[in-house]
Amino acid sequence: MESVVGFLNDVLWGPWFIYAILLVGLFFSIITRFLQVRLIKDMFVLMFKGEKSDKGISSFQAMSIALSGRVGTGNIAGTATAIGMGGPGAVFWMWAIAFIGAATAYVESTLAQIYKEEKETEYRGGPAYYIEKGTGQKWFGVLFAVIAVIAMLFLMPGVQSNAISGAVENAFGLAPWITGVIIIVLLGTIIIGGVKSIANAAQVIVPFMAAAYMIMAFIIIVMNFSEIPTVIGLIFSSAFGAQEIFGGIVGSAIAWGVKRGIYSNEAGQGTGAHPAAAAEVSHPAKQGIVQAASVYIDTLLVCSATAFMILFTGMYNVHDEKGDKIVVQHESAEYEIYPTIYTGEFGQNNYTGDAQISYAQSIKEGATYTQHAVESAIPGFGAPFVAIALFFFAFTTIMAYYYIAETNVAYLFSGTAEKIGIWIAKIAILIAAFLGTVRTSDLAWAMGDVGLGLMVWVNVIAILIVMKPAIVALKDYDRQKKEGKDPQFDPTKLGIKNADFWVERNKGKS
Repeated sequence: MESVVGFLNDVLWGPWFIYAILLVGLFFSIITRFLQVRLIKDMFVLMFKGEKSDKGISSFQAMSIALSGRVGTGNIAGTATAIGMGGPGAVFWMWAIAFIGAATAYVESTLAQIYKEEKETEYRGGPAYYIEKGTGQKWFGVLFAVIAVIAMLFLMPGVQSNAISGAVENAFGLAPWITGVIIIVLLGTIIIGGVKSIANAAQVIVPFMAAAYMIMAFIIIVMNFSEIPTVIGLIFSSAFGAQEIFGGIVGSAIAWGVKRGIYSNEAGQGTGAHPAAAAEVSHPAKQGIVQAASVYIDTLLVCSATAFMILFTGMYNVHDEKGDKIVVQHESAEYEIYPTIYTGEFGQNNYTGDAQISYAQSIKEGATYTQHAVESAIPGFGAPFVAIALFFFAFTTIMAYYYIAETNVAYLFSGTAEKIGIWIAKIAILIAAFLGTVRTSDLAWAMGDVGLGLMVWVNVIAILIVMKPAIVALKDYDRQKKEGKDPQFDPTKLGIKNADFWVERNKGKS
């Protein structure tokens, strides 16, 4: 099993694909005239302007669902893993993919709005919908929908629940299976209410937990204020191989920074496009711009908070994955790790000499780095705080995964078959979430990377083919704003075909 998953990851995440994703984001940034910079004010104004309706949710709720998917274990464990395998320079490449990825998020989310459908009691949309309507190829949309259902229900939930159970066990000594039961009870209670229930939960949990997490990072930065120039310099010098100790792993810095950056902010994955389609707005570009902001919030704020806590406290190891694994023994346990380029200061108050080094090297990259970082600043508080933060971040991500799976089930089926499919999806994600709590973390992450890679492949190819309506919509938005109007969307005037929802909406107004 592990060998098959490893092979798939090698194929899906080859070096050429990493650089291709960077180039795609740069291309969208140029073609949208760097909307992520010139429209940054609009991002945060529009975020709080949209109103929910009987069938749609507000812009803020849609962004909250998208953020609940984006802000998850990738922000805590993923960022720590990127540093552990790519060095401090990986943080720079996470920032880079977030900056250019904001343009990619705009394109996919605007396309989702343009081609959304009104289905029974709510709006539905996402990559499967815009792929079919934009290319005219039903099989292409079905391909994405099938991949999305498999990834969201079976491959990716385990990453989130596994991180929760590991952090909770480390902080409170609770057995993983008990954590699994708690997760599925809470998750089942929320998802049974559908998108409105998920939106209501996300808009409360995500902002509160993100704010608390960033406040903790701010406290640690203030406590280590004098180290700010050193840490910032370390990130930038390591990103380009100028830092001698990390010079040999600059390729790993880029690869891990981009991979974990995409995992966290999801730009290009198509996941954020699903809730974007459910928003009630007068112009598709409005929600596309709001969704671009969610990438910034995810990576430039929450991921950076994790990175700074770890780097300011020195609680991280950096491994060379090109080397052969070695066995490190600490007390009665043995740990198999890649050779260590840099060894952190873990346990320096409890161990000395070789014992301290072997203990430090035994600390596995991931959420544990963050727990040690907070613990070093506020003794007795680190493990519980990170465990609670990770619980809420990862839990809301699983909620978002369910919503995305449900949307794609609704695309694939209709009528009675759709209702049966949605109930099967509910049961499947509860089982996957529980199994993730007892699965090994390496396998959970590897399976998650396979699901992520498959979705990114299909979606990025698709948006490169069907991007034109999103660019036309942006130009129309810019034009109407310059004329002092509140932008209203008319696909017929813009020559955009198959935007049936908007055509019917405009007919109802006339």
